[in-house]
Amino acid sequence: MGVGKVHRLGTSLKEGDVRRLRVGDVVYLSGELYTMRDIAHLRAIEILRGKKRLPFDLRGKVIYHCGPIVRGTEVVSAGPTTSMRMERTEADLVHLSGLRAIVGKGGMGRGTLEALRKFGAVYLEYPGGVGALAARSSKGVKKSYWRDLGDPEAVWVIAVEDFGPCFVTMDSHGETLRKSA
Repeated sequence: MGVGKVHRLGTSLKEGDVRRLRVGDVVYLSGELYTMRDIAHLRAIEILRGKKRLPFDLRGKVIYHCGPIVRGTEVVSAGPTTSMRMERTEADLVHLSGLRAIVGKGGMGRGTLEALRKFGAVYLEYPGGVGALAARSSKGVKKSYWRDLGDPEAVWVIAVEDFGPCFVTMDSHGETLRKSA
């Protein structure tokens, strides 16, 4: 499969924005990314299942599986974390939060793929090993949440401009490049 269309998108997404994306497309993002790893996923799901509100709104937003290295408000490095670590919680987070896009590396499983299809979201892969390149797309940290989890597990809101290339490897139509999903 060759490279599909190139899309430049903001990070406040509507379902229609995501439904236009297809496996093989390339995406560059401008706006805000919310970093979330394992423990942040668990905390968010616990709060949402308890019918409470998160201190940040993920509806229509983009999360990034990343534990960035931050100095003050500067992002020094922001490489992706292996996404499969979040597989057991990702479908619930997509459903309960209304997020529209996940950025990570290495793909995800069948549960996430089904949630993406059902709720209109997409999984984007960002190349591993290029944390310094990701930091160059960063315009700084806008806010942080849950620092009590430790800096790698905290939720960092990072302003980005032309963050990418991100490759659509799981789309909202149930298609995937990963045979394991």
